[in-house]
Amino acid sequence: MIRRSASLLLVLAAILAVAGCSRTGRGAAGSTLAFVTNEFSGDLSVVDGSSGKLLGTYALGKRPRGIKLSPDGRVLYVALSGSPVAPPGTDENKLPPPDHSADGVGMFDLASHKLTGVVRGVANPEQLAVSRSGLIYAGSEDASAVVILDPQERKAVDTIPVGDEPEGVALSPDERFLYVALEGENKVAVVDVTGRRVIARVPVGGRPRSIAFSPDGARAYVTDELQGAVTEMDGRTHQVLRTFPVSGKPMGVVVSPDGAKVYVTTGREGTLVAIDARSGAVAPAIAVGKRPWGVAISADGRRLFTANGPSNDMTIVDTATMQVIGKTRLNQRPWGVTTAPAK
Repeated sequence: MIRRSASLLLVLAAILAVAGCSRTGRGAAGSTLAFVTNEFSGDLSVVDGSSGKLLGTYALGKRPRGIKLSPDGRVLYVALSGSPVAPPGTDENKLPPPDHSADGVGMFDLASHKLTGVVRGVANPEQLAVSRSGLIYAGSEDASAVVILDPQERKAVDTIPVGDEPEGVALSPDERFLYVALEGENKVAVVDVTGRRVIARVPVGGRPRSIAFSPDGARAYVTDELQGAVTEMDGRTHQVLRTFPVSGKPMGVVVSPDGAKVYVTTGREGTLVAIDARSGAVAPAIAVGKRPWGVAISADGRRLFTANGPSNDMTIVDTATMQVIGKTRLNQRPWGVTTAPAK
């Protein structure tokens, strides 16, 4: 009886622990949490990256897309937009007017699981970069500029004109340069962060979408949607080095913590591709879901997470085997994803 009672208590404790995770939105200590923005339902999904368990869903605002973690790991910054959905080729004259009151960068507090405020001053932001000092860099297609936001003051503090349709933004690890994908010009604008001015415009492939730097800052990788390729740039001289053909329409990109691999989502192709950063070899693609966009990697480099829009789910991939090991059902049109260690 004593052994049975002890066993029952252990089972009960395990059940309560799982239930507690579900309520609080916290994974087990030592695991990875994945945070996914759901563009159409206007909310955030929190997923245990080890088990794939959905821990909670929280309201954000209109059209949440790009998402980044604050330097102290306490706040998620989320790009919010009141502009109507307008795929490439849309006649914007036939769209409803934008709701600019919804525009800004939301601040989601991870301790309380609440949106604590919105930093205003940027129209229709899509992707974000965050400096170690906490400044937010948001690409604004409406302004043809990158807007610098201060979350402490909750306002825009500067605007840098960059070119037509700025979308992907990425800070170099040393924070000397900000790379901006100019979708409408097929170029990458290189911004001198200290001087807050464009110092180069580098031609890349058709409709560049996203950018990721290697951990040492020596390389930057740009997804070229219309060219079906990834452009490799020298992160210090800003020259194009190589182009890697990728089947489909490359969208999101992330580099492994050791810099050895570059992982790319392919949009309508529904796959994830791994590129060897040294040799340039492109591994066979693996199916992950419908139109994957956002992609993130765990801090230890063992797990990849893709946000799959039309299939309304997130896929977990083991990087060692490049096999899908889990899927989590989410809300409407997952878009962006980032990760953080569970505490």
